[in-house]
Amino acid sequence: MTHEVTLITGDGVGPELATAARRCIDATGVNIRWDIQEAGVDIMKKAGTPLPDSVLQSIRRTRCALKSPITTPVGTGFRSINVHLRQEFDLYACIRPCRTYKGVRTFYTQTPVNLVIFRENTEDLYAGIEFEHGKTSNIINTINSLTQGRKILTSPAETGISIKPISISGTKRIVRAAFDYAKENRRQKVTAVHKANIMKYTDGLFLEVARQVAGEYSDIEFEDRIVDNMCMQLVQKPELYDVLVLPNLYGDILSDLCAGLIGGLGVAPGANVGNNIAIFEATHGSAPKYKGQNKVNPTALILSGVLMLRHLKEFNAAKKLENAVAAIIAEGKYVTYDLKNNPNDNSAVGTDEMADAIIKIM
Repeated sequence: MTHEVTLITGDGVGPELATAARRCIDATGVNIRWDIQEAGVDIMKKAGTPLPDSVLQSIRRTRCALKSPITTPVGTGFRSINVHLRQEFDLYACIRPCRTYKGVRTFYTQTPVNLVIFRENTEDLYAGIEFEHGKTSNIINTINSLTQGRKILTSPAETGISIKPISISGTKRIVRAAFDYAKENRRQKVTAVHKANIMKYTDGLFLEVARQVAGEYSDIEFEDRIVDNMCMQLVQKPELYDVLVLPNLYGDILSDLCAGLIGGLGVAPGANVGNNIAIFEATHGSAPKYKGQNKVNPTALILSGVLMLRHLKEFNAAKKLENAVAAIIAEGKYVTYDLKNNPNDNSAVGTDEMADAIIKIM
């Protein structure tokens, strides 16, 4: 069987990582017809946009994409392409497994971490409903006229506003996705993470709906944690947790925290899944300062390819590729500089050479 997949090469170190991941995925023997597309700051210079319509058309056709990292300007410039893609295709579930691999430097070698984060992808503060300071007079007046308790006391000239929408339908589908995953993968527990003690009408709604959905899955344990306490719990005893389900902002923050538990973003894959389309991506950024140096760790994007193979129901190939990655990391010989346990070890290999070693194992 031939699978059609859109490969978005990204910018910064993205193209190098895309090449390495593609080679490793092809080496599993799965027949993939790649539709290679460009997005990001590099193509913007030629196309006038960081996200050409050809990329969107390709994803609509293939319904499956592997996306290499893309730069998002901080504070100015175009909005996040990642957020745009999630909203364009209603990719409501961001799935980020965080698993300890032998050979990666981490404080949690005695009690390995094996968590999966389900982050709601389309609502919350990341919905992008924002109003610039100096243009918020009507909004502040309306809010202050509707609230009987706390009011916005600062002036519109100095106050920006972001809106935090949380819906019943949006919460139901992400919580169900987390429970369905737990059931299919023999996971024992789902933990809902929130700040319902303070934000009673948004996070409170998220928790209320999560409890209702949990009632449909009597064979899986359910609990909830307040987000700040959850951060402490994860650092102290991550082995107590299994599947986490969170609103958008908390999911983004805690997925990086959990990546830190397992050794960093370099080994943290991700998937963005909707009803009909899925996009797989590393959780780290584009690291433009390393562009063209054949230096950056390709593991996160290769493991995102593992998630993609499972999505395509190529389970044997996914297992073969993940086992090969794990073996190379455990051996510690043909790995990039960040995976060397001794900072003074000068035997690190490059992106391409690590991919070569993974392919040779397979």
